[in-house]
Amino acid sequence: MQWNPLPIPDQQIAEQLQTEIGVPFEISCLLAQRGIQDYEMAKSFFRPALTDLNDPFLMLGMREAVNRIKSSLEIDEKIMVFGDYDVDGTTAVALVYSFLIQEHPNCIYYIPDRYHEGYGISTQGIDHAKTEEVGLIIALDCGIKAVEKVDYAQSLGIDFIICDHHLPGEVIPNAAAILDPKQPNCSYPFKDLCGCGIGFKLIQALTQEKGGAIHKIIPFMDLVAMAIAADIVPIIGENRVFAHLGIQQIQDNPRVGIRYLIHQLKRKVNVSDLVFVIAPRINGAGRIKHARHALALLLSKDQEEANSRSRAIELFNSERKEIDRKITAQALDQIKQNKEEDRFSTVVFQPDWHKGVIGIVASRLIETYYRPTVVFTQSGEYYTASVRSVKGVDVYKVLVNCQDYMVQFGGHRYAAGLTIKPEDYLPFKKAFEVAVEEVIKPDQRSPTLVYDLEISLNKITPKFYRIVNQMAPFGPGNMRPVFLTRSCLDGGKTKVVGADQSHLKLEVTDSSGALQSGIGFGMANYISKIKSRDPFDVLYTIEENEFRGEKSLQLKIKDLRS
Repeated sequence: MQWNPLPIPDQQIAEQLQTEIGVPFEISCLLAQRGIQDYEMAKSFFRPALTDLNDPFLMLGMREAVNRIKSSLEIDEKIMVFGDYDVDGTTAVALVYSFLIQEHPNCIYYIPDRYHEGYGISTQGIDHAKTEEVGLIIALDCGIKAVEKVDYAQSLGIDFIICDHHLPGEVIPNAAAILDPKQPNCSYPFKDLCGCGIGFKLIQALTQEKGGAIHKIIPFMDLVAMAIAADIVPIIGENRVFAHLGIQQIQDNPRVGIRYLIHQLKRKVNVSDLVFVIAPRINGAGRIKHARHALALLLSKDQEEANSRSRAIELFNSERKEIDRKITAQALDQIKQNKEEDRFSTVVFQPDWHKGVIGIVASRLIETYYRPTVVFTQSGEYYTASVRSVKGVDVYKVLVNCQDYMVQFGGHRYAAGLTIKPEDYLPFKKAFEVAVEEVIKPDQRSPTLVYDLEISLNKITPKFYRIVNQMAPFGPGNMRPVFLTRSCLDGGKTKVVGADQSHLKLEVTDSSGALQSGIGFGMANYISKIKSRDPFDVLYTIEENEFRGEKSLQLKIKDLRS
């Protein structure tokens, strides 16, 4: 495991920040590392506000989108809100549908079946829209490459508004309007919105068009926060505003549909809870059954009904975890049987693997074999796969070099999906290995821990922790600060804990003389090194621990080394 520091910030900027906002120098360094250079930027960072949101009409296609929806409302045209089956798509549909239905009852929603229709806009969905006499489809978190599907819809007299955040292809669909900050010639200042975020910009524009106040749509921001966390987009710029206000909404007045899912938390909800508690359960419905179960939960108004739906979703999630565990074990065994432990990439296939969990399995395999990974299963007459990558390796560009062997593909820098013909599996596997070998660097073949600052333990005070915590919400672009302290020694009370004795409860000291407690999950194997009285370096985040009603600071250990 490599340890790499973030670049040291400009000392003059850090010192200026320290003076202007009155924080310890270490805090001003953390802010400078995040691009904050003066008082106004710091104010915006610590206090994200509605006024920090961009004018939605700066987005290419927004005027056309708003005008087309206004036309629908004027003639009472039936609208279908269509979205992908993952968290981003499901929350986006919940957001736009629940906004429109307030004043336009002639509105329905549709989420494709993961297994029978696959990702994105489907022929079945368009046919269903025709049967329902829909005149306009608003597609969320998908559609930017659906050129033929949009043409097919037009042949049936159905218009499309596409709200997507994926990279466009060479040809743009002939839709009534396209909202995608990544499309050519779009000068919208923030490019990292998720699909649900673009859905919010649409309802912001509609609200603005009617002369309504933006604070009236704050209750929809909880959905955007969930999508941001699940889709792992950078929590900077507008996303920071959405995440901050959305989490605040969940803390103060959670929607009926998610109360059951978060009722066991003993503290305020944070981004990690959205990632590890809410998102897997919303995703689980689409993976095991159908995403409409999750959508119905998000739209629930009655608590008893929501609790019943939540319990069903908990069962889906439990089933998903068991399937995921089983397939991961089979995939690891396949790698060993094929003697592929030392390759530059992982490509595995088994026809009966559950299509709904292969993306999770790909991520699990990277925990053991740190390299770009593709997990295939059979889907009808094709093989479909989920792709995950490692830091620094753009898997989308890698796939571009393998496109001769693919029927279709799409995705992001670190995650993608693809379809191939069965006869192309081995040629694809070979081409993918070659393509990865050409771009991956030696230091990208092992996981790296990045830390912000090197500090002594006496810098860790309740005030220091409070200010660090005010830097939340944490996520890509603003990760929770990681600290390095060198030449630590056992304070005398370090011991192994846990029912299976696999965790490490530390007491450490350094040259400053300060004592700090810490917890290292799954790190019991370090006990002998610590008890040897040889100095060691420790990498950690700082958290608050509550035990028997008493709160104290502790280090959450990420790694130790001599």
